[in-house]
Amino acid sequence: MSSEPGRRERQILVAGVGNAWLRDDGFGGRVAEALNERPLPPGVTVLDFGTGGLDLAYEVMRGYDALVLIDASRQGGEPGTLYVFEPEPSSIEPIEDGQVVNPHRMDPRTVLRFVKMVGGWPGKVVVIACEPAVAEEMGLALSPEVEGSVERAVELVLETIAELRTDAAYAESGG
Repeated sequence: MSSEPGRRERQILVAGVGNAWLRDDGFGGRVAEALNERPLPPGVTVLDFGTGGLDLAYEVMRGYDALVLIDASRQGGEPGTLYVFEPEPSSIEPIEDGQVVNPHRMDPRTVLRFVKMVGGWPGKVVVIACEPAVAEEMGLALSPEVEGSVERAVELVLETIAELRTDAAYAESGG
């Protein structure tokens, strides 16, 4: 995307999420760390939110055009398999009045439910996830399968960012 005079750069938040103390659950943070070692286009913010789902929700409400969530997710594939999801706002059930939300247990779906409830949904949301091998035991090291997927995930995020910087990425959703 060329910078035209008077045209604002798309603001894109790339958010690594997960618990770095639970082996492969730290995948999102590891990818965010690797992305921050690369030159990034204007308007792109990469942050590791760890397990700070409420912090992520508040950051999203600042008004980003797009959100790229990076996380570990059990989908039933081989460990290290990468998945890409684009949840539509209509697929995210709202938080009901009176429903208790634990700010210390805000997984990405709950974050999106919260953001939708307060009207802060970005124009596009893309989730890039990795099938974990070991995510329930304590430890700081990623499994070899997931570690081997970090660089592929970085490339996938960079491709996604390039796409999200274009008007065509928002044509369907009207953003």
